[in-house]
Amino acid sequence: MTENIVWHAQTVSREQKEKHKGHKPVLLWYTGLSGSGKSTIANAVEAKLFELGCHTYLLDGDNVRMGLNKGLTFSDEDRVENIRRISEVAKLFVDAGLIVSTAFISPFANDRQLARSIMTQGEFIEVFIDTPIAICESRDPKGLYKKARAGEIPNFTGVSSAFDIPESAEIHVQTADQSIEQSAEQIVKYLLDKNIVKL
Repeated sequence: MTENIVWHAQTVSREQKEKHKGHKPVLLWYTGLSGSGKSTIANAVEAKLFELGCHTYLLDGDNVRMGLNKGLTFSDEDRVENIRRISEVAKLFVDAGLIVSTAFISPFANDRQLARSIMTQGEFIEVFIDTPIAICESRDPKGLYKKARAGEIPNFTGVSSAFDIPESAEIHVQTADQSIEQSAEQIVKYLLDKNIVKL
């Protein structure tokens, strides 16, 4: 029931926050398979942005599931709710004037589109961390692929659950061809080229 809820306007405007922070607020939405390097690259980008004086926050998939989304499973239905909640949280951070990064598998195109629709036009930047599943599986830092192949983890993306490949991501990072450092530099360069961040 939302009929008795009214949005409360804030005294400090978005424009004032943007001017105060010296950069545009956006959401970098990292998507890719488990083990693709989403969190590692997102952390590397955040470190570079911090060095440039940017105000940032990184929302990592596992970290959020330990708190805000603790009660959600990895069923298709709960994955949708997981993405919806984090989209709304990210919107609040962006409204505060931050450059927000979210590192989630977010396997379904419809869910990523929902996240995009929640944001203001131009604030959602999809970053596809494109790593072949063979490489992801060879890394398997958490041993998840091994468990999924053994049938111990149901609904595992890339094995027993689908991953919709982004067709028009703003940033397409192909990690098989470049290092973590090069991947981070590619993303920061995009932000500089689009005048989201300034030197």
